[in-house]
Amino acid sequence: MHRPIWVIVFLAMGIAMVGCGDNGSSSTNINGNWSASLTDSQSGPVVYAFSTTLTETSGGSVSISNFSFTSTNGSCFVEGQTTETGTFTLSGDFNGNVKGTFGMTIQSTTSGGSQLTLQGGVGSNNTITGTWSLSGSTCTGSGNFTFTRM
Repeated sequence: MHRPIWVIVFLAMGIAMVGCGDNGSSSTNINGNWSASLTDSQSGPVVYAFSTTLTETSGGSVSISNFSFTSTNGSCFVEGQTTETGTFTLSGDFNGNVKGTFGMTIQSTTSGGSQLTLQGGVGSNNTITGTWSLSGSTCTGSGNFTFTRM
């Protein structure tokens, strides 16, 4: 039985695409539970820590739920009186070279209006790293953060 060449080419391409698939060893999916540790740029101790659930949505937005401070230094934020927004973008190639950016804003809904802003990128081993800054009428600060998938 003689098969047209396009059938053979089509089957070969399908087999090649399966071989290039992600085997789950290095996920770039942001969906899941995360914990964050924010350190002071001056002295290095943890200033803020929180846990949250991140879910990637359309247009590069991130849905943030189950947000909870696990450690705070000061009175800039009151538990349960914040709003959180986020963004996440990925780019890369078929060789596993993934780059991405992450942004998150935590806004106090109480008087004083403290705002914590995180800007970073995809790190290794299911981490996101970057810098943070805090602004408000009585609260200021800056440093580095690490987000780790739980």
